[in-house]
Amino acid sequence: MNKITTIIGLSFAIFFLIGLATTLTRSMMIGFIDVLPVYILMGVAIIMMVYEAFFDKK
Repeated sequence: MNKITTIIGLSFAIFFLIGLATTLTRSMMIGFIDVLPVYILMGVAIIMMVYEAFFDKK
């Protein structure tokens, strides 16, 4: 039950972050180079969430 809840919560957070990052590229005035730091930060945040949820068991 705990692992299922973690997977559901993690997927909601990942979908939110990906949606937030992709809405920036829809604008005509913002290019890919402008949004690249956002993609990098979102990727780092997603990797940190997955690591903390599954691999950081002490």
